[in-house]
Amino acid sequence: MRSIYYIAIAAALSLSTTSCVVGKKYKREELAAPANYRENITLTGDTLALPWKDFYKDAKLQELINKALTKNFEVVTALKTMEQLNLNYKQAKLSLLPSLDLNVSANRAYLSKSSLNGSLSEQFTGQEYLDDYTASLALSWEADVWGKAALRKRDGRASYFAQKENLLALKTRIIVQVAQAYYNLLGLDEQLKIAEKNILLTTSTLQMMQLQYNSGSISSLALDQTEAQKKTAELLLPQAKASIAVQENALRILCGEYPDAIERAGTLSNSEIANIFPSGIPVALLSRRPDVKAAEYTVMSAAAKTGLAKAAMYPSLTLTPSIGANTFEFEKWFDFPGSITKTIAAGILQPLFRKKELSTAYKVAVIEQEKAAVAFKQSFTIAVGEVSDAMSKLKYASERRDLVSEKTTALNKATKDANLLYSNGMANYLEVITAQNSALQNDLEAISIKLEQINASIDLYRALGGGIE
Repeated sequence: MRSIYYIAIAAALSLSTTSCVVGKKYKREELAAPANYRENITLTGDTLALPWKDFYKDAKLQELINKALTKNFEVVTALKTMEQLNLNYKQAKLSLLPSLDLNVSANRAYLSKSSLNGSLSEQFTGQEYLDDYTASLALSWEADVWGKAALRKRDGRASYFAQKENLLALKTRIIVQVAQAYYNLLGLDEQLKIAEKNILLTTSTLQMMQLQYNSGSISSLALDQTEAQKKTAELLLPQAKASIAVQENALRILCGEYPDAIERAGTLSNSEIANIFPSGIPVALLSRRPDVKAAEYTVMSAAAKTGLAKAAMYPSLTLTPSIGANTFEFEKWFDFPGSITKTIAAGILQPLFRKKELSTAYKVAVIEQEKAAVAFKQSFTIAVGEVSDAMSKLKYASERRDLVSEKTTALNKATKDANLLYSNGMANYLEVITAQNSALQNDLEAISIKLEQINASIDLYRALGGGIE
């Protein structure tokens, strides 16, 4: 009884010191964020709160994004990882509970007759063998003197929420990839239309020159060069069609489906996404970005692991009581109370010499925590840079779009005038070909600039942390 009394006292003392957590609680270091971005634009938090369905208005695009968010292979894998980490977190919350094991065993030993135990056993039992039947319940509990359970919960919680933020970041990236692929498809459609329009224009010019060639007004050189201009436009057709097929296949796979055609709701010329950026957000709010938050949770997890590595160097107190039934005759196995056996044990383990394994593990954990902190700062810095990049692209793409629109008006007029002057004998065929080729290249450039502007808006929306409710 006295031994039980001492063990109870030791358990009570250990429980009273459970709150002595070795690891330090996480505290974010000062990020020293700039007051605003390179373009001197400040934004409001409403930018982050805007759902992607309000940002992307195209009904077919919304349908594709919904498919990708549920069927994309990377998203499905990330969800499975979250399930694993959730199980680990739930397991960590049970760290303070004791372990209880049931052990049932039966064995028969044939002892040497020349041994003392063998000769005495045969005289005592009258048999050449010795049976042993045991059934016991063994309880094992480690007193959480250094707060290991709390540290494990911190680690499990931080890992779970880091993966949750990684999943949100992944979904944001998937949304961007689907949107950009869809708008790229619309751009390819426009290229196809421009090529077909230019073919019609050059065909009309070629027919007019053919008549003039037949009448001897122009040479075959003019006819050949006009034919070459037509082939230049015709070469765009198979290139655009191949690019469309490849882009459609890639978009289908991104949505977790087999390659096939993609239905579009509109055209690039009438595709506009929400204009929410003139009022933007302060740099400090970028810490709400999923990837930045995930990096910070990784620092929290590393801090908990550092505490666990340090706690491993301190003594641990364990209690291991057990109760069961034991006998050498089967029929008396559960003949209570004679077969009952009890064990009460307590132990303290203090690591003394482990070839510096524990101290090295702690130092490595400290370094890993420092690396995680650097990665967090890096992710925040990259976030600021991505916003600044997207803002610059959006600003200058808008300026280029205005200029190319003015250039388009001038070139369309030049093409029309060149054809009229040529038909009245006031311009040569080279001026017509040059005007048509310039108009073709300008139309293709206008599509490219339009796509740049849309992609810059999409990148800025993602860089600001928007996209997931």
